[in-house]
Amino acid sequence: MEGKLSPELFWLTATVTMTALFWIPYILNRIIEQGGLSALWDPLGITETKVAWAHRMMRAHDNAIENLAVFAPLVLVLHAVGISTEATVSACMVYFFARAVHYVIFTFKVPLLRVVTFLTGFGAQMVLVFTLFGVI
Repeated sequence: MEGKLSPELFWLTATVTMTALFWIPYILNRIIEQGGLSALWDPLGITETKVAWAHRMMRAHDNAIENLAVFAPLVLVLHAVGISTEATVSACMVYFFARAVHYVIFTFKVPLLRVVTFLTGFGAQMVLVFTLFGVI
């Protein structure tokens, strides 16, 4: 093993890292709203936020995780079978940016663009699927 990430694995790693960090703003908001101890002393994890944007951000984070469960295995299968094309590299990069923009757009309640960014990420996933099935 040479120790260098393929472009697809690079974009997967970037996407995983980004998704792993999505919780920080809404938890910081909760700490500001409720104080440190109260925010941390929530045994069921069901404390509601006072601002709608933080709730939407939590939903965007959940959506990112749900879609990562589709994207990550596709990239790993591509890697396992040794497929890397311009289309797969581009799809992985597009997926990363679509998910980043989706998170922001969802947070700030921009309805049409939220759907467009979601569908862009889905389209990138389908490029990976079609490549694996030899369609493209």
